[in-house]
Amino acid sequence: MHLLQLLFRAGPAILLLAFCLQFRTNKAEEDTRKVLSMEVQMPRKAAPNEEISVTVRVQTELRECMVIQCSLLSRNPMEGPFNYVYTACLCDSNPRTFYWDFRVNKTMSIIALTHIIDKEDICPFKAVVPNGPKYFYMVKNINSILILLEALV
Repeated sequence: MHLLQLLFRAGPAILLLAFCLQFRTNKAEEDTRKVLSMEVQMPRKAAPNEEISVTVRVQTELRECMVIQCSLLSRNPMEGPFNYVYTACLCDSNPRTFYWDFRVNKTMSIIALTHIIDKEDICPFKAVVPNGPKYFYMVKNINSILILLEALV
């Protein structure tokens, strides 16, 4: 009987409720979604003046759509008639793939940069800007074969 009275007091009931909520919170923390993930495909080596293709695939695990800008950056100028910056709507059901073709004259580092922006009239639905980082990038290197051969001689 004493145990039954102890259970009906407020203190132990609140303690039991707190434990249940703590376990529920931990379960929710395991279900985090990636805001953005990128995959960059490009050759590691190229001959001088060879045209290469760079492909950047961007996807999200969020349920809401967002507006992104995807671009390539490099310290060395990249030659070629292409758009350096793409703007698109990114949703979880529709990953986006961007393509660039250009000639490589020397060894260079290329940065694939994706920026989440707040811009209207890009997505068919209301786009969100998630909390947290807005810039995501990957750095890849491409080596010119001529420079590698000169270094060996």
